[in-house]
Amino acid sequence: MGAFEMQVRDYRLTTAEILYHLPDHPTLLQSYVWQEYDLAPNFPALRKFLDFWSHNLDGKLHSVKVANLELIKAPKARFADALLCLQ
Repeated sequence: MGAFEMQVRDYRLTTAEILYHLPDHPTLLQSYVWQEYDLAPNFPALRKFLDFWSHNLDGKLHSVKVANLELIKAPKARFADALLCLQ
C-alpha cells in the first residue's frame, strides 16, 4: 500500500522517541527515533516494533514519547467577514 493510500485510510505519520538503557552501561540512556505510518490511537505498528524490541534487543526500554500528525485533512471553511459589490 502506498503512502497516499495509507493516508486516505486514516493512517497518520507517527514519530516515536524511544529512550532505552545502554546494555553495557545501564545508567546511561540512548535515544532512538522511529517513524512510520500508523493507525491512531492504538498504534499497532509501533506496538509490534516495541514488542520486537523488548523480546529481541538487549537495551531495556525506559520511555516512549509518541506524536502523530494527520496529513490529509478536510478543508477548513470560514464565513466571509464582508460582502462587497462593485458596479
